[in-house]
Amino acid sequence: MSDSQKFVYSFGGGKADGKAEMKTLLGGKGANLAEMSVLGIPVPPGFTITTEVCAAYYEGDKKLPEAVKPQVQAAIAEMEKLVGTKLGDPANPLLVSVRSGAALSMPGMMNTILNLGLSDAVVEGMAKKTGNPRFAYDGYRRLIDMFGSTAMGVDHEHFEHELEALKQAKGVKNDTDLSADDLKVLVEKYKAVYKAHTGSDFPQDPIEQLWASIMAVFNSWMGKKAVEYRRIERISGLKGTAVNVQAMVFGNMGSNSGTGVAFTRDPNTGADEFYGDYLINAQGEDVVAGIRTPEPIAQLDQEMPKVYEQLLGIRKTLESHYKEMQDIEFTVQDGTLYMLQTRSGKRTGSAAVRIAVEMVKEGLIDQKTALQRVNPESLNHLLLPQLDPKAKDKPVAQGIAASPGAASGKVVLSAEAAVAHAEAHPDVKILLVRKETSPEDVAGMHLASGILTSTGGKASHAAVVARGWGKPCVVGCEAVRIDEKTGTVRIGEHTVKAGDYLTINGTTGDVMIGQVATVAPSISGHFAELMEWADKIRTLKVRTNADTPIDSAKAREFGAEGIGLCRTEHMFFGDQRITAMRKMIVADDVEGRKAALAELEPFQKADFVGIFEAMDGLPVTIRLLDPPLHEFLPHDDKGQAEVAKQLGVTAQKVKDRVEQLHEFNPMLGFRGCRLPIVYPEIGDMQVRAIIEAAIEVKKKGKSVLPEIMIPLVGTVEELVFVKTRAIAEAEAVMKQEGTKVDYLIGTMIEVPRAALTADKIAEEAEFFSFGTNDLTQMTFGFSRDDIKGFMPTYLREKILPVDPFQTLDANGVGQLIEIGVAKGRKARKEKAGEHLKVGICGEHGGDPESVAFCHVVGMDYVSCSPYRVPIARLAAAQAVLAEGKTISRDR
Repeated sequence: MSDSQKFVYSFGGGKADGKAEMKTLLGGKGANLAEMSVLGIPVPPGFTITTEVCAAYYEGDKKLPEAVKPQVQAAIAEMEKLVGTKLGDPANPLLVSVRSGAALSMPGMMNTILNLGLSDAVVEGMAKKTGNPRFAYDGYRRLIDMFGSTAMGVDHEHFEHELEALKQAKGVKNDTDLSADDLKVLVEKYKAVYKAHTGSDFPQDPIEQLWASIMAVFNSWMGKKAVEYRRIERISGLKGTAVNVQAMVFGNMGSNSGTGVAFTRDPNTGADEFYGDYLINAQGEDVVAGIRTPEPIAQLDQEMPKVYEQLLGIRKTLESHYKEMQDIEFTVQDGTLYMLQTRSGKRTGSAAVRIAVEMVKEGLIDQKTALQRVNPESLNHLLLPQLDPKAKDKPVAQGIAASPGAASGKVVLSAEAAVAHAEAHPDVKILLVRKETSPEDVAGMHLASGILTSTGGKASHAAVVARGWGKPCVVGCEAVRIDEKTGTVRIGEHTVKAGDYLTINGTTGDVMIGQVATVAPSISGHFAELMEWADKIRTLKVRTNADTPIDSAKAREFGAEGIGLCRTEHMFFGDQRITAMRKMIVADDVEGRKAALAELEPFQKADFVGIFEAMDGLPVTIRLLDPPLHEFLPHDDKGQAEVAKQLGVTAQKVKDRVEQLHEFNPMLGFRGCRLPIVYPEIGDMQVRAIIEAAIEVKKKGKSVLPEIMIPLVGTVEELVFVKTRAIAEAEAVMKQEGTKVDYLIGTMIEVPRAALTADKIAEEAEFFSFGTNDLTQMTFGFSRDDIKGFMPTYLREKILPVDPFQTLDANGVGQLIEIGVAKGRKARKEKAGEHLKVGICGEHGGDPESVAFCHVVGMDYVSCSPYRVPIARLAAAQAVLAEGKTISRDR
């Protein structure tokens, strides 16, 4: 790295060294400050130290390149000239802020220091210059606190303790009630705290303050919370953070000053309305901290009409320029408006869709850009039950919106209570309310319709688990006070008992007393329009994983183009069905098994009829029985005794059968195609039920396209054995019924050997469906159910970039898939002159990154759960538009 390289970029006074396209170098904040300056928008002058300096800092054993300091000194001089004040001059002081700013927004994850430049001498000069000693000393005590806690590692609580003690001694409640003299005392106490924990006096040299602050920002890039945030948000490949040093402007200088945060459109609904809050006579942190209740931005028109009119003009300028909804921060100092930041605004899924579609109609962007703007995962917001907009129930508290959707339920205060309640009242929804959750609570969390915690953030255990399970969740709701001894929850002025109803809105963070009506999701309006645009572009078909007519119908409503995985084992549960299944398992001979299977066959057929009718002409891939038989039998003495009584056999017989079926590693055991090879009558019954159902539906005048899928094949000989019997059974049924139906027989590729010998298997298989859950397990040697002990460490230590069960491992598992697709297609073409249809039916079928991989390798379809179908449709369109490039979209 050359010392002649430019490391510092200035902005202000209507010009800038940088521009918006330089986010990788200047970070999002620095690039946008430069862009606003060039646009003629009023921005306090400053400069940005590039992300390359951060990279060099870590590469060079935490030392800066020598050229950085002289470039910073020159930038300070330029800033002083533009502002007309001087850093460290008591008579005419310049104060600055020092903030982080990576290429991708990481709100609150890295350090910020305000009011830098204050000292014992400068604070007196500031008091005289402004005629407001309270303002000056308030700024000084904030600087000592911020500098001490961020740059020097002094625990913020030590400063907070002194503040609370002084307020108590003065008999006041709020910080704003302290006088200038009180704050002078507080400054001295803060300086004493600083010295006690650092061993030195608070630095009086502003340059010393500045460099320590710059180092603090760079150090915060690798701070625990920043690293964890990047892991959770899967942010990688960044050089580091930039550092933005900017002249301070003050909104707390009187009634003609103020500060605010606003969005150019409503971030919750997407409506084209100016949205935000402001406070008169306040600093920016006061709006966020909630010390005072802010006013809606429209009210500013009454208090500062000229400023409001100027803001509306800037709103229009920024949206027209960036062609994107913006999140802005502003300060008004003595009637003069300054813009402190603009960036693409965070928004809900529904807002993202509406904004994208309406911007197309406004001519700001085209359809392709609109499709790239919406994060497929954010569509979750539109696919979960939402509060009925007509409901008039008012929130009684608000926490952090951690997982979208609405949920009402009876309050339970522990996981154990949730389990007990669900066992006693399985049809009554419950809401788990905890201070926080831990892995020990997962049983109760799984049973709850929603989760509410009084502590924690968006990366807390409750938030992460709830999002993974698609459960509405609100965390960090500080108004919630739980008393497990009395079984009560205090929410502000309201008291709720365990067993009473509460409602949460995981999309907004609102908490309401009682049950609030919800509405089911549907694809309509802007959502439907966006999906139509996606469907015109994508080449991948999107199917669904569904085992019931209800799931099938819902998936079709969401745009599914068939079923890619129907798990027949799910059809064997239910009182009559499970009893017949258990009869088959404990039977002593073939005849006994056939008799039990004959009881099951009508149920199988009826289920298939319902699914075929729901799909009406779309392909339905039905997987023959896959799990090991022991999963259908209880493993405890009490359960075995109950089964024995139901079946009319001895408990010992059931126990003996369970022991016979016991396996040390069931994932690699007696399951999949091995079942119909050892017990052919099982496969025979299932094929009969499929073909009989298909004929029945066809006779009703509906189209039907059954695809019989043989699981866990590792050798072509296994496939040939099961396929031969399946064809014979199907032909016999069609002959008996006097009706022909078209059907396919294919296999799941979920064993690495099957992928490597795909050419041989494709000579017999009419389609492949990659079962990536098992293929990932067998390729890595991981058991998906047992990774919790080490996977968090693997992700934290970057041994793996992501959980391979959530996003497909393109480098390892992906190679097997590529080999399987290429060899299979080539062999099928040569053997039968046919195109081998290839799809994926693991959980990866609904993951956007995995969908993109499936597009690249040339699959015909992906299959996912019904509520992931729209996500996969959008991701498939984005894969076409990306053409190997990374899509930049709202996170």
